[in-house]
Amino acid sequence: MDANPHVNDPRQHINEEPRNDLFDLMNGFFGMLTLMAVIFFGMVILKFIAS
Repeated sequence: MDANPHVNDPRQHINEEPRNDLFDLMNGFFGMLTLMAVIFFGMVILKFIAS
């Protein structure tokens, strides 16, 4: 018998934390959208100040 009896079955997902994937996706999407909007409007304001 070469089988190791102490190997965990990967299908058990013992260490997996409960996550809400849709909330994580929406959070990342709107976070990046907000960051890009802030950068965009900041650059527009800088352009008006410089001209």
